[in-house]
Amino acid sequence: MQARLIDRRDLDFLLYDVLDCEALTSRERFREHSRDTFDAVIDAAHTLAVEQFAPHAKAVDEHEPRFVDGRVEIIPEVKAALDAFRDSGFLAAGFDASLGGMQLPITITQACFGLFTAANVGTAGYPFLTIANAHLIAACGTDAQRATWLPHLLSGRFFGTMCLSEPHAGSGLADIRTRAEPQPDGSYRLFGQKMWISAGDHELAENIVHLVLAKIPGGPPGTRGISLFLVPKWRLTPDGAIGERNDVALVGLNHKMGYRGTTNCVLGFGERDGAWGELVGAPHQGLAVMFHMMNEARIGVGLGATMLGYSGYLHALAYARDRAQGRPIGDRDPTRPPVKIVEHPDVRRMLLAQKAYVEGALALCLFAARLVDDLGTADTDKARNDARLLLEVLTPIVKAWPSQWCLAANDLAIQVHGGYGYTREYPVERLYRDNRLNPIHEGTNGIQALDLLGRKVGMEDGAAMQKLAMLIDLTAREARASDSAELRAHGQALTDHLANVMEVVRNLLCATDRGHAEIALANAHVFLELAGHVVVGWLWLKQALICVKQVGTEPGPQRDFHMGKLQACAWFFRWEMPKCTHWHRLLDTLDTTCLDMQDAWF
Repeated sequence: MQARLIDRRDLDFLLYDVLDCEALTSRERFREHSRDTFDAVIDAAHTLAVEQFAPHAKAVDEHEPRFVDGRVEIIPEVKAALDAFRDSGFLAAGFDASLGGMQLPITITQACFGLFTAANVGTAGYPFLTIANAHLIAACGTDAQRATWLPHLLSGRFFGTMCLSEPHAGSGLADIRTRAEPQPDGSYRLFGQKMWISAGDHELAENIVHLVLAKIPGGPPGTRGISLFLVPKWRLTPDGAIGERNDVALVGLNHKMGYRGTTNCVLGFGERDGAWGELVGAPHQGLAVMFHMMNEARIGVGLGATMLGYSGYLHALAYARDRAQGRPIGDRDPTRPPVKIVEHPDVRRMLLAQKAYVEGALALCLFAARLVDDLGTADTDKARNDARLLLEVLTPIVKAWPSQWCLAANDLAIQVHGGYGYTREYPVERLYRDNRLNPIHEGTNGIQALDLLGRKVGMEDGAAMQKLAMLIDLTAREARASDSAELRAHGQALTDHLANVMEVVRNLLCATDRGHAEIALANAHVFLELAGHVVVGWLWLKQALICVKQVGTEPGPQRDFHMGKLQACAWFFRWEMPKCTHWHRLLDTLDTTCLDMQDAWF
């Protein structure tokens, strides 16, 4: 079955019509690029994903990595695909030319990386963690660390990870026990165990560079005492060659429901004389430094969830257009041939819901990527600060919304296939299993809700939330002035829901100030739902305002594309946005149902 990764018309529409990525080429960093080079890179990524990643997606799911005689065994197709990825230059695509990179905008590299995730998320996990690892070292490492490690990471000679969680403390980083003992030469020796380490051990590269959270003895308690360390699987000789094995051991593999192609490991540090490591950043600032990688990973999780949902949607659409079953409700003649199931209204309902979820989520993730580009390359300090504020408040939504609603799209894709969707003969059941991890890792969606409400909406006296509200309001005003009655109605609905969000923000922040933080945070998940839907509704309305200007009267694929966008926007506002009214009602009353529930009552 041929891989179906994305509707390229949708990707081009978002990149160039909605986000105006072509304008990035006027900035100094991207002056060597044009829309033609962007398109060529995306074409190359699509070809590589289809030819090298997609063909073994089923095989690596069925034959997951094994722990044999202290080593990890992985089917050979994974290394072949990663070698091709390495040779293509995609590892360094977004990095400086001085490092061998292409200096591509993050928006373009994210669009490319999404294709690899859609093709085979398990194999794609190794290079994507490596890229995030390298970004952190580039941003926070010393000159010596950058010179030593970046050339190997960006060439694909080494791969990278991040090591946060421990067996006794998953997301509770304040309770980690891994310790780092200072040495006379300025290095450290690490002792402890890390859990849930994606790509933590394998034979796919010559070395693995771990970024490890640990505590220096005598430091402050809790998260204030966490530092970050670079700990390689193999130490290097002075000339950069592979030296002796570091004291990092694979304790075991975790066996997952999906996402099986990426190893997930328990690692032991310091089972002999201590794992050699070097400090990254300042002592006791490890969590702040690690957020360079974690925030990138959270946007990546959102995009990964989106692309898994998107692939499932395209498979379901193709199946519905091919599968003949049943007849229209008004046609009771059994001698007539059955119709394609896309003709049945309930199948169209499920396809339309998937389209609204995945295309809305893709707009959200690429918008976040565009903000990363603005943060790094915008022409003015104000524009860069605006991008920073928007990224702060949107990152929890970018991680959580796609991982919830694109998983729902995967569920609907199975339903469209009927019984066949529940079998391994079709990829939609695997895509669902692969996507089920995304609401959990890189901070569960519950943690994202606490981050959004407990930190982001009130930061800098609410500046981030106010900036986001201004952007949403501009789009709502444009829609309310539209010639389209439908878009005017959507604009008014968006205005009303935005007002409810801002009212909730004021009430919840006041409740926190009055000492009722527990009640406010008990409603954090509902607030995440409300804010996420309003943001995605805003991005759908932005798309619709462009489509209503571009849609022509002549039948054909381009008109069909724009009409499909307008219909998906209408569905989202008619079927999904009304949920915001219920969520607002719960938040307005500071509902205590969950908080009042007692352990003994379960």
